[in-house]
Amino acid sequence: MTPSSLLHLLFGAGPLLLVIFGSAWGSNTTTPLVMWHGMGDSCCNPLSMGSIKKMVEEEVPGIYVLSLEIGETIIQDMENSFFMDVNAQVALACNQLSQDPKLKEGYNAMGFSQGGQFLRAVAQRCPSPPMKTLISVGGQHQGVYGLPRCPGESSIICNWIRKKLNSEAYADFVQKHLVQAQYWHDPLNEDLYRTHSLFLADINQERGVNETYKKNLQSLDKFVMVKFLQDHIVDPVDTEWFGFLKPGQAKEMETLQESTLYTEDRLGLAEMDKAGKLVFLASDGDHLQFTREWFNANLLPYLR
Repeated sequence: MTPSSLLHLLFGAGPLLLVIFGSAWGSNTTTPLVMWHGMGDSCCNPLSMGSIKKMVEEEVPGIYVLSLEIGETIIQDMENSFFMDVNAQVALACNQLSQDPKLKEGYNAMGFSQGGQFLRAVAQRCPSPPMKTLISVGGQHQGVYGLPRCPGESSIICNWIRKKLNSEAYADFVQKHLVQAQYWHDPLNEDLYRTHSLFLADINQERGVNETYKKNLQSLDKFVMVKFLQDHIVDPVDTEWFGFLKPGQAKEMETLQESTLYTEDRLGLAEMDKAGKLVFLASDGDHLQFTREWFNANLLPYLR
């Protein structure tokens, strides 16, 4: 098996395509960057997150980049992306950020795949140190209703995950011990979702409006969402722009702007949209596939 095909199995979309384009830029004072990886990845893999960290450091001289590690080892970090309670992960991340003196004046955040909604939870729950800009790269902000290509297509782990999601997503044991169940959103069983979702239903204000969540999210300068137009992992792909299936059926989609979350402004997104704080970007590739040229042109301006 070639390194490329191995990565395709591990990360579902092959290695992040970091083609060398563009020139470095930066200043003597830069805002730190915090990154959170996706499912089946780790903080420091040299062919994924490690490569992105290095690229950002090359493009923005002097920037401090923290790639979150949830666990005491890289292996634990990867395993926790499948099996550790998301609320506990967010609490650990918040603690790391609060203890880092380099972040005390604020930071930008970039989450990849499920790391996107996890960092949004950080923004809503942990306002100190302050998050300035949140960039969600393929994040699933209204959850998922399918796992068509779990990283590790033929692995025992992925087969087990699919089985549990399809039949027992809202069982207490599954919710507590399977990360992907905690952002599983079944439009045919909205009551079950609202009642038993330990993570997503809470941060999306499905059980009531937490004004602190709303205020904290609205304090962002920008909330940037990247959607991958050829995505074969995230289902439905519109969740990457905060859209989802209309409640009660599994065929028709609705945009963020058409949703109750927006029309009732339960999370403050409508107000943020009117203020120009929401940014919707598209990349014509599969999940997490982009070039360095695209990254420099579309995302790097938010990291200055």
